[in-house]
Amino acid sequence: MKNVLVVGSGAREVAVSRKISESKVEHALFCASSEKNPQIEGLCSGYLVCPLNHIKKICEYALLKKIDLVFIGPENPLADGIVNELEAVGVSCVGPKKEVAMIETSKSFAREIIENCAPEKNPTKRSFKTLSGVESFINELNGEYVIKYDGLMGGKGVKISGEHLPSINDGLKYAQSLVDMGGSFLVEEKLVGEEFSLMSFVDGKTCCHMPIVQDHKRAFEGDLGPNTGGMGTYSFANHSLPFLKNRDVLDAQKTNELVAKQLLKKTGVPFVGVLYGGFMLTQQGVKVIEYNARLGDPEAMNVLCLMKTDFLKVCDQIVGGSLSKNSVKFEELSTVCKYAVPSGYPNKPVKDFVVGCKIEDLDVYLASVKSSGGQVVACGSRTAAAIGKDKNVFVAEKFAERKISSVGGDLFHRKDIGTKKLISRRIDRMEKILR
Repeated sequence: MKNVLVVGSGAREVAVSRKISESKVEHALFCASSEKNPQIEGLCSGYLVCPLNHIKKICEYALLKKIDLVFIGPENPLADGIVNELEAVGVSCVGPKKEVAMIETSKSFAREIIENCAPEKNPTKRSFKTLSGVESFINELNGEYVIKYDGLMGGKGVKISGEHLPSINDGLKYAQSLVDMGGSFLVEEKLVGEEFSLMSFVDGKTCCHMPIVQDHKRAFEGDLGPNTGGMGTYSFANHSLPFLKNRDVLDAQKTNELVAKQLLKKTGVPFVGVLYGGFMLTQQGVKVIEYNARLGDPEAMNVLCLMKTDFLKVCDQIVGGSLSKNSVKFEELSTVCKYAVPSGYPNKPVKDFVVGCKIEDLDVYLASVKSSGGQVVACGSRTAAAIGKDKNVFVAEKFAERKISSVGGDLFHRKDIGTKKLISRRIDRMEKILR
């Protein structure tokens, strides 16, 4: 009997918990999170409710329940060193130690790693701690720039000129706000192209790649509004995207492999878990936007719903250092995932309203919710995701749209994700850029 603990309680952790519960390996599932997610609770033998920065308490719980394996979902506990602490008390983890989780927690560290193994993947960039020199560097970039907070801001720390920052003065104001927070930041050239995500299971030395997914960060239809943690995603049955050539996919895969190797070389610590490369196809080829040190959310739902291999066995291979490039098999189907979020999200979301949904619906993944008086109550962030899968991406989209529309509450979602109109627009845009 294997005792498994999942840390976190969002839709991503619902997807992980469901995959673990399908395993042929005899096991008992436990969860630790700040609120009880009713979908995870229904799969669990035990549930610890505590803030995720209470790492000592999570370690004590792991020992009490004789946990053999921990899967860490969110980035903050990784940044706080939860893997270091759990492994110090003899518990194996699918998740990187603090030293290599810095690939996500520090933008400047990530750029340095890439500079040393795939420098052509980096944009022109500079790191700052004050406003000194910022304006002249922006002018060097011809006013086409991105400002990135050098730390974790839940996917909301990146501001782009011409989109979030209408003028250089707006850029300087945002930079000043980061200085006032006591933070450093990067100014980078604004890359033009189409984004895509490639996640890889990594056992410290071998990368096993997942299907490529495209995320939609903007809150509103037509890619408008503020950045969010992700409003939805789609993937194609060939595990690529219609604007990518095979060489682009191989290029991204090679970059993840080089980064995993460079992390070991730089820190002496193997990266064990999921390495997530955020890429952009540009006129100059594939570039890196950022790296994450865990499964993406919503991307986790796209890839895990296609996974044919026993997930728990893969986790054992990750911690045991026995992954091969072909360890994991995925169905050749398209997927579309859509998120329902509270009115006012992301800046002033409403919360504490009842969410109408069937907890047992396997196509719906509850996210920022809690159980209260036998009801599901929204906590104020992304509330529920729904996924559709089919050979045809547009059939998958219609299914996801129907499912997410059935979730009741003071919610909205992007109806355009995965539609022919939006995907065609992205293909056309990329064709113009590459001309």
